[in-house]
Amino acid sequence: MTASLKSITAWLRSRKVELGLGVRVTVAAMGALVIALALGLKLPLWAVLTSIIVTQMSVGRSLKATRDYLVGTVGGALYGAAIAILIPHNGEGALLAVLVLAVAPLAFMAAINPSLNVATVTAIIVLLLPLMNHGTPLASAIDRVLEVTVGALTGLAVSFLVLPSRAHSQVRLMAARVLELMASALTELLSGLTRGRDADALHKLQDGIGAALVGLNTTGAEAERERNARLSSGPYTGPVLRTTLRLRHDLVMIGRASVVPLPVELQQRLAAPLARVTDAIVGYLRASAAALRGGMLPPAILPVQSALQAYAAEVAALRSEGLTRGLAGDVAERFFALGFSLEQMRQNLKDLERCVAVWADASVVQARKIEEEEVE
Repeated sequence: MTASLKSITAWLRSRKVELGLGVRVTVAAMGALVIALALGLKLPLWAVLTSIIVTQMSVGRSLKATRDYLVGTVGGALYGAAIAILIPHNGEGALLAVLVLAVAPLAFMAAINPSLNVATVTAIIVLLLPLMNHGTPLASAIDRVLEVTVGALTGLAVSFLVLPSRAHSQVRLMAARVLELMASALTELLSGLTRGRDADALHKLQDGIGAALVGLNTTGAEAERERNARLSSGPYTGPVLRTTLRLRHDLVMIGRASVVPLPVELQQRLAAPLARVTDAIVGYLRASAAALRGGMLPPAILPVQSALQAYAAEVAALRSEGLTRGLAGDVAERFFALGFSLEQMRQNLKDLERCVAVWADASVVQARKIEEEEVE
């Protein structure tokens, strides 16, 4: 029982962001319902649904969702009400024609700008709801805007006040996750040069990296939105986003260079240097991920540089001995492309070192400065 409780507790701690979202959505729905009932809104349902929709994983995402939902609602309500008032639609045929006029332009605009998706739904509600409750299109439009406004503002307020989650802090965690996935992929890629590789496992890792990078870029945009609204401070997200993307490109190039194992005579000479390169880079990526999570300074990059220098020296020795002259054209191309790719990764790891240093907590940086001053 104790082990199970510890396991559940550990799992819940690892899902703090998701738990926070669940609490915020619940509070937002309850708050929207209470406010809608207090104001006597005709359909509190729309206020509750809107509050749930705009309460997102981060404050930055909630800001965007609130803006998009309010703009789409107001635009759709105004357009739907105008169509309903200006064009008579007493019969079924006329109603169908008016519905086409209401839906087609807004659907076209939503296809161009997805943030306006709600406008089409709002226009339909404004147009058809009066037929059910015997109201007027104008009253329907006003009610709809009021209901959505209550829900949107309630959801946004809850996002700010109840367990707020900043996109800026999520960038740090997501970037660390990307680095860990890259470390696992690099292990599989470089080991493939001497023993072959598991294509299925590698594809799964590469897909995971791609999905993680998409999420990281989305969260980075939300973090900059928070910064522009002066809701958060800290490093710009651009450098860490660009560096992780370049590291992904390095992995792609290494993957192409390691599609088949090296010739046996090269494996015998390069197995040990490649193993040291793998251990050094993988260890550096994982240590950098841990530093990002903890707000610590970057790990030492010297082991990576030393391992790559030893590998380059062994490659130079192979070339001086003439062991690369008899390689087939495609094999030689992949062999030298591997060296180029590793050198590119070394440069990008230096950029990663700077990024991790920038994202370190101010207290950690200050403590390091004090230590250096004491040593001097």
